[in-house]
Amino acid sequence: MKFTLSWLKEHLETDATVQDVADALNRIGLEVEGVENPAEKLKGFTVAKVLTAERHPQADKLQVLTVDAGHGPLQVVCGAPNARAGLVGVFGVEGAVVPANGMVLRKAAIRGVESNGMMCSTRELELGEDHDGIIELPGDAPIGTAFSDYAALNDPVIDVAITPNRQDCMGVRGIARDLAAAGLGTLKLLHEVYRMAAITPVEGNDPAPAVRIDDAAGCPAFYAQAVSGVANGPSPDWMQSKLKAVGQKPISVLVDITNFVSLDLGRPLHVYDRAKLNGALIARKAVQGEELLALNGKTYTLDDTMTVIADEGAALGIGGIMGGESSGASDTTTDVVIECAFFEPENIALAGQKLGVTSDARQRFERGVDPAFVEQGLVIATWLVTQHCGGTPSQITRAGQPPLAQKVIAYDTGLCAALGGMDVAPERQKAILESLGFAVDAGWQVTVPTWRRDVEGQPDLVEEVIRIEGIDNVPSIPLPRADGVAKPTATPEQMIERKVRRTAAARGLNEAITWSFLPEKEAAAFGGGVWSLDNPISEDMKVMRPSMLPGLLAAAQRNMDRGASSVRLFEVGRRYLAEGEPATVGLVLAGERASRGWASGKAQGFDAYDAKAEVMALLAAAGAPVDNLQVMGDAGACYHPGQSATLRLGPKTVLASFGTLHPATVKAFDLDGTVAAAEIYLDAIPGKRGAKKPGDGFMRTPYTPPALQAVTRDFAFLVDAAVPAGDLLRAVKGADKANIVDARVFDDFRGAGVPEGKKSLAIEITLQPGEKSYVDEELKAITDKVVAAAAKQGAELRG
Repeated sequence: MKFTLSWLKEHLETDATVQDVADALNRIGLEVEGVENPAEKLKGFTVAKVLTAERHPQADKLQVLTVDAGHGPLQVVCGAPNARAGLVGVFGVEGAVVPANGMVLRKAAIRGVESNGMMCSTRELELGEDHDGIIELPGDAPIGTAFSDYAALNDPVIDVAITPNRQDCMGVRGIARDLAAAGLGTLKLLHEVYRMAAITPVEGNDPAPAVRIDDAAGCPAFYAQAVSGVANGPSPDWMQSKLKAVGQKPISVLVDITNFVSLDLGRPLHVYDRAKLNGALIARKAVQGEELLALNGKTYTLDDTMTVIADEGAALGIGGIMGGESSGASDTTTDVVIECAFFEPENIALAGQKLGVTSDARQRFERGVDPAFVEQGLVIATWLVTQHCGGTPSQITRAGQPPLAQKVIAYDTGLCAALGGMDVAPERQKAILESLGFAVDAGWQVTVPTWRRDVEGQPDLVEEVIRIEGIDNVPSIPLPRADGVAKPTATPEQMIERKVRRTAAARGLNEAITWSFLPEKEAAAFGGGVWSLDNPISEDMKVMRPSMLPGLLAAAQRNMDRGASSVRLFEVGRRYLAEGEPATVGLVLAGERASRGWASGKAQGFDAYDAKAEVMALLAAAGAPVDNLQVMGDAGACYHPGQSATLRLGPKTVLASFGTLHPATVKAFDLDGTVAAAEIYLDAIPGKRGAKKPGDGFMRTPYTPPALQAVTRDFAFLVDAAVPAGDLLRAVKGADKANIVDARVFDDFRGAGVPEGKKSLAIEITLQPGEKSYVDEELKAITDKVVAAAAKQGAELRG
């Protein structure tokens, strides 16, 4: 919602500056999105007079002008056909920025003749579409005056974000009412604003226009008045300047009046050319498949749930949304019918959504315009038409009845302190409510004004009092705190997620937050989603993600497209499966793992082992028993066969899947090269035993270093090449759990001296003595156990 400061002051008696107004609006809950001063973009443009005009010696279509902009004559080259001696126009000095194209004016030679600045057209200053010549001002315009001051284009424009519940502030009048209640000024009487004796109908002798309501559910009230003998044409300058300032294009005085009243009072109207009507105006349901060419030049196919305004022949407009091309006012219009109706908000919202059409009228009607202002809106519109177009008004047709029932709320003033945290005196609360239009009787029965359909109960009244009194004045009071040490509030699951996030960030991964919604195509690459939305925000957000990877891959693709050579992303979130919403960690490694250097000569990409390393580190941080994990099988169809696997506790409990992605999956997300990825299923990590309440099982054990030095022993085993090294390693480590504290593979050899189909795995085991050092007999016994355990896996000690 945009309006100028001077426009606001037509309704609000105040000396407040634009900054005062902006601060007050933010304070009372009407967020100011921006304040624009049109004078800023016209800085450097002044009123100037052409002293002489001579033909350019090198170009027939150019002239060399001598221009006085208040500081002596300047030579300017100009190509405008209307440039002539004596003309008063707008001159851009050297250094000024042309609003239309951002060009900075410089001293330059044009076809061999020096030019200092530029005489400007309307389009170049973004004040209109005329570009056939330079601007011509009255001869008495003061030379050297800033053009923005002369043309009164220094009126700040305030842009306010109106929330859907504040339909009353969809007009300047409503915003002025709120500011008056906040103490920024006094709200003027409406008839004084419009220079009327009173807001009362003026009816002539002509018969009222014929109106009928066949769809009372969609259009409960339809008021209309005809005006005969009007003269359509350009609207007055004051009206055009207001509309232009807020981004509206002036069309004609009849159309501009309806737009002005809509912006000024939040009351949409429509004007019909009476000569184009075929009989009575009818508010009815559309016929299924009926088509309408609207004022925006588009044709819409309607259905029988939508309300239209029609005559006896066809639909003339989509009720409450947009009028039709066939009955609109034109330059030849002499007789009009002014419509002021009330449409049900829910019907307007549904119809607008189905048709995909937005308009100023729809924005106001779907929020709910004031039902008690139907006749007053018609009276004001008729007054403006007769004042600026002439003509004689007819009698008024009042078809139907707007819903005028008002809510009455029994209010307890003590709730202001209980709910709002501010102790406001009852007298002050009453004054605030009454200044906003509420009626308060002696028993604190509060009648809600017709323009506030958002107020439903006592908490809403508290909100009104608090926001006007000032949210900044609500005292900051700490919550009561029990004695002793504060109890932990995070659950074990939340603690795990925190540890995973910190560990991932410490390892150089960047955290991403992606949408939980996916396009169907991206979900299909990961087996498809189980949950699909019936009413998505867009078709690209239709399926709830079955995996964390699609969003991360899309993010990786965006980064790679913007020149990133290496992408390392992770995200902690939820997948949406038939059985629930398990917490999951997803990670994607794309691009270069190591940049090219003198040793390798080319960059190195990520592989499955990089993904596995990250998974193992994050699982360890989450408290998973990583030493007991088994590597089993491929991770799924989205991964590359033979380059992916799962990490499991036993055959059924899958803690993670990792590997390089299948080329088809990579291609589906427009990525190049090898992409490694993984998912960790946090819900599958077993909880720590012995925890009696959340957090007990996650206390760090005290550090107790062993008293004696550890001992290492190396073994080399011959084993079938198909046997996973992890299986042999796990068997060796479990051979003597009391003494073997660690085991690792440090060599995998296949070649000379190793039989075909075999491999030599070298394993280092770490032994930790307890009370005393090992003797030879004890070391031999441990060795025998290791060899025996390896033999069960088909391995033999290599000689």
